[in-house]
Amino acid sequence: MKISIVLIDDDPETRRLISGWLREAPDFSYMGDYSNPIAGMERIIRIRPDVVLSDINMPEMSGIEGVRRMKAEIPHTQFVMLTVFGDTDHIFDALRAGAAGYLLKSTPREELLNALREVHAGGSPMTTDVARKVVQSFRPVNKGQAPDDPLSERERMVLELLATGNLYKEIASQLGISVTTVNTYIRRIYEKLHVRSRGQAVAKFYKISGGSTGG
Repeated sequence: MKISIVLIDDDPETRRLISGWLREAPDFSYMGDYSNPIAGMERIIRIRPDVVLSDINMPEMSGIEGVRRMKAEIPHTQFVMLTVFGDTDHIFDALRAGAAGYLLKSTPREELLNALREVHAGGSPMTTDVARKVVQSFRPVNKGQAPDDPLSERERMVLELLATGNLYKEIASQLGISVTTVNTYIRRIYEKLHVRSRGQAVAKFYKISGGSTGG
């Protein structure tokens, strides 16, 4: 089955370019685009696309707020941010809102299309610089586990790999465990952090670990 996708971006040239890429890719079903979340929210919630690719800075409503509202209504749809903002404030605000991926607008065509395939397959794609900032945020100033960190060392390792875009089977391979065991770890992480998505888990653990929110 094709991956159904909707694009939200206020820049007409970006919409023209990205929509062209998606229409040309045989494994995507392009469901349309909107200039801001308010313009497309009602229809997006109704059609429940597999993936929504969204800008952040838009008139009337930010992409982050749009993700927050739509994710509550269509939890199985995966949201990926496509933006010029690479600072940790925007990154973790988006992840806390429910975004599963975060790409910069400088991302080349094939890398972007592969990222959309990856998020549909269960990954958390991020531009390299963004992923590096996420990983760095897991390194607290003081060694050892933070007092209010509910995760075990193994669960921390799984979450760090998940945050940098690894698929479950890739995490299993890197840690020498089965995919079933990875699923068990992920379920425990969600339960301990009281979250429902990868993005929320990464964002909440980031706060627990005391990562810096500087640009």
